[in-house]
Amino acid sequence: MPRVITLPGDGIGPEVTAAATQILREVAPDVTIEEHAIGGVAYDTHGDPFPQVTRDALAGADAVLLGTVGGAQDSVWNTLPRPKRPESGLLALRKALGCYANLRPVRVQPGLEHLSPLKPELARGVDILIVRELLGGVYFDGDRKIDGATAYNTMRYTTPEVERVARVAFWAAEQRRGRVTSVDKANVLEVSELWRRDVTALQGREYRGIHLNHEYVDSVAMLIVSDPSRYDVIVTENLFGDILSDLAAVIPGSLGLMPSASLGDGAGLFEPIHGSAPDIAGRGVANPAAAIMSAGMLLRHGLKRPDAANQIDRAVALALRQSPTRDLGGTADTATFTRAVLDALETSPAVG
Repeated sequence: MPRVITLPGDGIGPEVTAAATQILREVAPDVTIEEHAIGGVAYDTHGDPFPQVTRDALAGADAVLLGTVGGAQDSVWNTLPRPKRPESGLLALRKALGCYANLRPVRVQPGLEHLSPLKPELARGVDILIVRELLGGVYFDGDRKIDGATAYNTMRYTTPEVERVARVAFWAAEQRRGRVTSVDKANVLEVSELWRRDVTALQGREYRGIHLNHEYVDSVAMLIVSDPSRYDVIVTENLFGDILSDLAAVIPGSLGLMPSASLGDGAGLFEPIHGSAPDIAGRGVANPAAAIMSAGMLLRHGLKRPDAANQIDRAVALALRQSPTRDLGGTADTATFTRAVLDALETSPAVG
């Protein structure tokens, strides 16, 4: 029996996670679901944003569904030593799971092109998958320091680190349109020279059927919002991926439409990319679409149930057209939208 751990976290996390869990139970009633704490609420309860009881619960899990972590800018959590802050719990979670590849789909839902800040003709049909390396680079390198008036961080990658995330990108492209764009800054950074060399070599050895091209990160930052349809799968390192995926997130028109999956050596981690939104927490108005679609990615990548994942995707698309939430110009609150997805599921039976 599959076992899923839910980590609702902070802010609107518990609300959107509850909605996603409700949908998950509907399409996969055989799945065992356990809830545990992470983030600020975990610190308040256990004195640690990623407590041992949560670490222990991950053993043997098939997948993890995360809500959100963190509080408002003036939250007391932000005054804690860095290892005790909610965001440190998230980084520790990713590391504990060995999640080295973050998959972030950027898709404009049919009929919702008007929500995008791009012109409808540019937004229509956009379907990009950004694969971001998640455990290396400048965020994780130990050679970092503030020394008086000087501070430094270092960006470092090894060939195995590059190859493992590139394999995920090539694998994803095989399921999609067969094109990978590798993003770097090889004209000025040695670490990017290594990245480009290793991705090219891997494609030549193992993925000759996939079209590969290389682009500089500054060019991609311009083209991803001026000509987004040129991209299928984008693969890049941690820092560049962080920036580009957040930039691309504006294309669908709301962060509430952005799910993600983080894959690696163990159980996958699935989460909406939006923040904890403490200003609306507890009001029941948060858009749960991204959390629900993250549950769909959990079924697809974590439990290998593509039919159930497709069922959720179709139901969410229908609910978005018929019962949009307030951030999308509609009136539906969290419960109303979740009910609309459940109703859509009844008209969209699973295949197989």
